[in-house]
Amino acid sequence: MTVTKDDPAPEEADGKGGMTAAGAEGGSGDGSGDGYLPSERRLARERHRRARARRATALAAVSTLVTAAVLCLVVVNAPGWPRTKETFFSAHYAREAFPKVLEGLWLNVRLLLVCGAAVLVLGMLIAVARTLRGPVFFPLRVLAAAYTDFFRGLPLIINLMIVVFGVPALRLQGVTVDPVLLGGTALTLTYSAYVAEVFRAGIESVHPSQRAAARSLGLTHRQTLRHVVLPQAVRRQVPPLLNDLVSLQKDTGLVSIGGAVDAVRAADIIVGRSMNYTPYIVAGLVFVALTIPMTRFTDWVTARMDRQRAQGGPL
Repeated sequence: MTVTKDDPAPEEADGKGGMTAAGAEGGSGDGSGDGYLPSERRLARERHRRARARRATALAAVSTLVTAAVLCLVVVNAPGWPRTKETFFSAHYAREAFPKVLEGLWLNVRLLLVCGAAVLVLGMLIAVARTLRGPVFFPLRVLAAAYTDFFRGLPLIINLMIVVFGVPALRLQGVTVDPVLLGGTALTLTYSAYVAEVFRAGIESVHPSQRAAARSLGLTHRQTLRHVVLPQAVRRQVPPLLNDLVSLQKDTGLVSIGGAVDAVRAADIIVGRSMNYTPYIVAGLVFVALTIPMTRFTDWVTARMDRQRAQGGPL
């Protein structure tokens, strides 16, 4: 056989073929197909990590079961447990209350959607008003600051009573007396003050160089606020905004003080008739079941934004 200059030597061909076979064999072992074979030390570390994770999971499960068992024994062995069980954990009244509480919960969900949208819009307007610059906007800044200070300091329950009972007492022409609308208005007034401060913190967290760069490119103050400042401010404040919406979802149950038949009021009607407090437990569990997904979503968004910030992603 004649070997030319360009042809590989048989030994080199065999060597390359051997490497290819070894690479294919190694690739089939770890599924990567790149010929990489992990070292024994790395395999040992991975086995150690997996074993440690299994031990931690088992320890957490055992600890949780022991804690739950201890709490259960303490509650069940309490002297007043039989009476408490009959009054607060009656299966009969739970079955009676559950469909009516769910029917009333639809009102709470609608209030959350409508009031949540109104709170975001009004809160944004108040925050923008508080961050306007120039002496000509001083009265507007004072009014916005007075609004946030007043409604952040006023307890929500008192605000609801003033709006729900005080507005109908005025007997104004064309003003609604519907407790649902009045209760929603009170919720919007209170939570707009909190959300406005969240938005304002986000606006002030944007570095002044962002405004200067936008103005140097020819953008007006309004365009800078709309296209540069507000997008960054809103993106940074998503987690606290979601937390405020979670709180709003729970506080929609307070509209029942005006007579609106929501989940809490539906439970209260059954309690008033039967003198059994199980419907309150049912209503509370329904609110918890509605709140947990929103809370977990908030945690996921917060963790995702933290990862992006740590990796140099969008702020």
